[in-house]
Amino acid sequence: MRIQVRNLTRDTTLAERAVHANTLWSRARGLLGRPQLQAGEGMVIEPCNSVHTFFMGYPLDVVFAGKDQQVLAVEHLAPWRLSRMVWSARYAIELPAGAAGDTAVGDQLALEAA
Repeated sequence: MRIQVRNLTRDTTLAERAVHANTLWSRARGLLGRPQLQAGEGMVIEPCNSVHTFFMGYPLDVVFAGKDQQVLAVEHLAPWRLSRMVWSARYAIELPAGAAGDTAVGDQLALEAA
C-alpha cells in the first residue's frame, strides 16, 4: 500500500509515494537492497521506534511520530549509523536526505492512502 505523508502544521508534503512497511518481513527489510529514495518517495515503518542505515550507501531523514501522528523526533542519518531509540514512537518515516525540511518536534502529520 502506498501512503502520502503530509505535515499539516507546515502545510508541506513529506512523501507523495511512501511504501507502508507494516509486516514483520517488510519492516525487517526496510530499505535494504533498494535503490536510493528519490524526491517524493519514502517508507513508513509501523511499528518502529529506531532505525539504522547499516549496509546503506546513502543518508536519510527519519521522522518519528507517535500513534497520534505527532512528530516526536527528526534525525538526519548518514550511512552506517543507528538512530536513537524514540520509546513512544509508533511510526518511523524514512525520507531522502533533506526531505524532512523544517519539520519539527510537535508538528502534526497526516498519513493517508496515496
